[in-house]
Amino acid sequence: MKRTLYDTDHEAYRATVREFLAREVAPHKDQWDDERWIPRELFKKAAEAGLYGLHIPEEFGGSGVDDYRYRLVVGEEVARINAISLTVTLGLQDDLFLAYLLGRSNDEQKKKWLPGVAAGELIGALALTEPGTGSDLQGIRTSARRDGDHFVVNGQKTFISSGIMADLIVLAVRTDPDGGSDGFSLLMVEADSTPGFERGRKLDKIGLPAQDTAELFFTDARVPVENLIGEEGQGLRYLMSHLPRERLGITNQSITTARAIYEQTVTYLKERTAFGRPLIDFQNTRFELAEMETELDIAQSYVDASVLAFNAGELTPAEAAKGKWYVSELQKRVLDRCLQLHGGYGFMREYAVGKAYVDSRIQTIYGGTTEIMKEIIGREIAARA
Repeated sequence: MKRTLYDTDHEAYRATVREFLAREVAPHKDQWDDERWIPRELFKKAAEAGLYGLHIPEEFGGSGVDDYRYRLVVGEEVARINAISLTVTLGLQDDLFLAYLLGRSNDEQKKKWLPGVAAGELIGALALTEPGTGSDLQGIRTSARRDGDHFVVNGQKTFISSGIMADLIVLAVRTDPDGGSDGFSLLMVEADSTPGFERGRKLDKIGLPAQDTAELFFTDARVPVENLIGEEGQGLRYLMSHLPRERLGITNQSITTARAIYEQTVTYLKERTAFGRPLIDFQNTRFELAEMETELDIAQSYVDASVLAFNAGELTPAEAAKGKWYVSELQKRVLDRCLQLHGGYGFMREYAVGKAYVDSRIQTIYGGTTEIMKEIIGREIAARA
């Protein structure tokens, strides 16, 4: 089914993205996976080429283009070359970190931090998850106590994407232990100038090796009061309000990866033979492909509609949750079936399907598990008049 999501500007942008990836990413991505690191220099080049941060206003060095369709173009093109670690890292900047810096910071904070982010010189992270707290944000225990013109922070965060690389960290803390949902705030931690802040291990994951994930520790860490993001006590509301964009970002990653691997599998099945004929000539193979393509086409329609709804400011938390759980679970099914159709070669790292199978497994977990997404949707259904 023909898609109508993009116009000529988006396709011109696609050509720019594709050329950049062919030159700066495709020749090196496997080495980055082996080294478990994406060089910082790439982010300066990517920012200059406009691969992320497009929605940063021009006065701070961005393009001021607030159209999520450009994010989807980047996702499709990065998935096409199987650089999933980069997809996740760029998504972190646009869909998580910048959402808070652009949407909740004051003018002085924007002037201080946005130019460096727009230039790719400052990398951001979002620190929510703790060893005992995942999807339940009200379980956050990291504390911040006011002491003069500083907050004194104590606690630990884990599974923090780009935690080793990050220069700026939006940190969720409990500022009022008795405040209930009004007891949480967001602080911007400047990693290199915050006494009492320490990075822990770069965690050893089963997938996404080039995308660093870390533990963070705060021991009487002193964060200036001027680094408070938004209003004190409103942190939980801010987190909840930005979840639709985060989940749309994961939906984007899921559909683009699933589609790319599916298309590569079709090509493989046309070239690979068994019993004297191409694998695609077997009825079971065609049935498998027919099911996957149908599901992907239907899911793509929902994703495209979600992108337009987000652009219009109309994507609800429940609608974003529907896309997140369904498309990430679809991705898991598609990649599993594509690997099976590759046979033994699918289990080899040199084949994109094998890497994607491992790299993408996290997508039904982070950003809220499938089970949490269904609970969000179920609560919305129950609350209808």
